[in-house]
Amino acid sequence: MKTAVITGGAGGLGRALAQALQERGWCTVLLDLDVTGLAETNNQLPIDCDLTDGGQLDAAVEQIVRSRPSIDLVIYNAGVTSVAAFQDTFYATMRKLFEVNYFSATALTRALLHPVRAARGTHLAISSVAGFAPLYHRTAYAASKHALQGFFTSLRSEEAPHGVRCVIAAPSFVATNIGADRSAKGGLARPGSAGDAIGSMKPGEAAAHILRGLDRGATMIPVGRVAWMAWWINRLSPRLYRHLMERNIRKA
Repeated sequence: MKTAVITGGAGGLGRALAQALQERGWCTVLLDLDVTGLAETNNQLPIDCDLTDGGQLDAAVEQIVRSRPSIDLVIYNAGVTSVAAFQDTFYATMRKLFEVNYFSATALTRALLHPVRAARGTHLAISSVAGFAPLYHRTAYAASKHALQGFFTSLRSEEAPHGVRCVIAAPSFVATNIGADRSAKGGLARPGSAGDAIGSMKPGEAAAHILRGLDRGATMIPVGRVAWMAWWINRLSPRLYRHLMERNIRKA
């Protein structure tokens, strides 16, 4: 039985990816701050873990490697967002975004580098449209996702000789926490809580898009119609993309 490790595994997209993989006969290891309500079964192993805590991350990796015969896929899905103008964004918010969205992912990559090589497996980073293009009122979030995407696209060349794939999936808006309050967290929010979302997808729909792209051998997977349009318009005409993005996000 193949094994997938999914960070942010208790969230909407993480759970949808886990369910889809389990239906294919995979075992999924779900890492999240709170895995209450996730049952441990023959094909599901939930683990409480603050990925930004080095000790907790090391303990989780030790448990995973000890309990699973191979690590075939790691999905870096854990993340937070911030929807605010730069002038209103707390510096602590920016640092936290990078700790969760970028540094925790690279720390887990390093910890599982050799097990994934041994399985000739795949690193799958869940980025965003904000990882390849500008997005209004998301300076800090876009910066963290650009960093994540830059890391994995560069790692791709290093890991290819080991038979390892590095894949980027970039959803636009996935409706997982619509209406969630972010004021108490200094501008931080759970993914999918934005009030200005355009063309939001359901988690199951996004998961299906991602796994189809993975099956096709894609290295870059824009997830959904909005993401595909953003990807191609930004590549062909960044100025046009910016105009359309500002017009649509501002009026949302």
